[in-house]
Amino acid sequence: MLDVENLKRSAHQLTHEDQGSLAIATTHTQARYALPPIIAQFKKAFPKVHLELHQCGPEEIVSLLKAGKVDIGIATEALHEESQLFACFPFYHWYHGVIVPEQHPLNDGLPLTLERIAEHPIVTYHDGFTGRARIDTAFTSVGVYPDIVLTALDADVIKTYVELGMGVGLIASMAYYEARDQGLKLLDASALFPRNTTYLALRRGHFLRGYVYQFLKLCRDNLDEDTVQRVLAGRQD
Repeated sequence: MLDVENLKRSAHQLTHEDQGSLAIATTHTQARYALPPIIAQFKKAFPKVHLELHQCGPEEIVSLLKAGKVDIGIATEALHEESQLFACFPFYHWYHGVIVPEQHPLNDGLPLTLERIAEHPIVTYHDGFTGRARIDTAFTSVGVYPDIVLTALDADVIKTYVELGMGVGLIASMAYYEARDQGLKLLDASALFPRNTTYLALRRGHFLRGYVYQFLKLCRDNLDEDTVQRVLAGRQD
């Protein structure tokens, strides 16, 4: 079935190089914070390409890629664990940050520690989303077990409950906008939590239209078509 679909895509490519659809499966965090400027650039360059943006969890992204229902998967979790089926490319690196109301005791200018954070209730991501496993690992590695009172799928919900005073938020740092998140303060925690990497994943054997390579190049300038094809063919790690 994948071969038949690839033949259809290849035939359409010969006659409509700048038309078609591009299906991307990604998490809310990437769709909301990382992809908007890239998608805006892509649509400007390829106005006739219809974009399908599937927002879902990492495991569903893997399933959609395996089934050939999307061209690109973008997430921090799960994708790089399927190296036999997928070719994965680092998209960007990021860290978690601590978000609190401006008058919160942690916003006192003193050094931030995991022990100080754990003195307060925690609001953060669900298990399996947006680097949650690295948050848990950081705390357990120093023998600290915080009280996680609420978990959510995306940073907007976390910030809402931090504003309500339910606890200290642990979010992806790129999810904070000072102008938009007035009344909240993001504290740098890059020295406390491990670095995260968000990946771009392609299914091996899945035919890619020419504009898909252009989208990848907008994500990472070094992802030219030759480089991507070499990795897809297993000739370069």
